[in-house]
Amino acid sequence: MTDLVIGADGLPRCGWGQSTPDYAAYHDTEWGRPLRGDDALYERLTLEAFQSGLSWLTILRKRVAFRLAFDEFRIETVAGYDDSDVARLLADAGIVRNRAKIEAAIANARAALELPEGISALLWSFAPPPRVARPASAAQVPALTPESTAMAKALKKRGFRFVGPTTAYALMQATGMVDDHLAGCHVVAGRAA
Repeated sequence: MTDLVIGADGLPRCGWGQSTPDYAAYHDTEWGRPLRGDDALYERLTLEAFQSGLSWLTILRKRVAFRLAFDEFRIETVAGYDDSDVARLLADAGIVRNRAKIEAAIANARAALELPEGISALLWSFAPPPRVARPASAAQVPALTPESTAMAKALKKRGFRFVGPTTAYALMQATGMVDDHLAGCHVVAGRAA
């Protein structure tokens, strides 16, 4: 069994990607596709941290509000946030209002500014070599890997918060550092060199 589901459109996709229209769109157009750029990867790292303990669907449905609340995740802007911004974010019902995660997002923007090579280069430096074949089932998809553990350790060493190995692996999946679409899935994600 491959854990693939045939959608109403006749396309095979990873089972989770068919569970809601929001997931189907995300699965088909974003998840597993290579993403680069400091602000773009900072956004994904921040959203993965906010997802911790919650459903990704909750974060996905609040993503537009998150982008508005966090100034489109421009690292330089978020790094300049102060206590009034924390209060503003805690009052914003459109996002997840968790003080520790909000403060981590700000601290992470500040840490990202300190990276000479930029956050995109740092994160991509932990991408493993591409697999020979896609996983045959969801059971073959790990929750963390040696690379995600090393990424989390490197980020924490540089002052990042809410970046454990599982969060790091979810980031790697979402941004195409690994291709965890199942064998037979119609999405051709690939990985940029």
